[in-house]
Amino acid sequence: MSPRPAFPAVGAASGLMGVLHAPFGRGRGGPGGWIILVEPEIHFGRDVLVPDLAGWKRDRMPEMPTSVFTEIAPNWACEVLSPSTAAVDRSEKLPIFAAHGVSHVWLIDPLAKTLEVLRLDGATYRAVITHAGEAKVRAEPFDAIELALGELWAR
Repeated sequence: MSPRPAFPAVGAASGLMGVLHAPFGRGRGGPGGWIILVEPEIHFGRDVLVPDLAGWKRDRMPEMPTSVFTEIAPNWACEVLSPSTAAVDRSEKLPIFAAHGVSHVWLIDPLAKTLEVLRLDGATYRAVITHAGEAKVRAEPFDAIELALGELWAR
């Protein structure tokens, strides 16, 4: 068992799920067409990862699995960084996501109040942009809506 994350990380992940689920998971106020899950277990061969959030376009995963895990790589993964997980998220998880074709990864740091948007570029990720503070942003692959970063940070 892993230690549970601190409340700023839980708040950021919960807030992000709240913002993305209606427009992308349900098509309310947005394009729909995604399955977005909190802490899904994903098996990449021998590597088993549990990102804080992950999303699959419906063309890649038409229906929600009924099993405990999936072997289908998501289109997008999000890791909420903490002092104890940031190094693992960056040095161990990112290369596995890249090797399996996860096209976008977001790294959210709730203490620094930043959102890093990464896009797969060949075998590695390229930083697209880093947003910070209370900014209102459009971040790929969910740039169809405006995301108010302030909604993610602990108050």
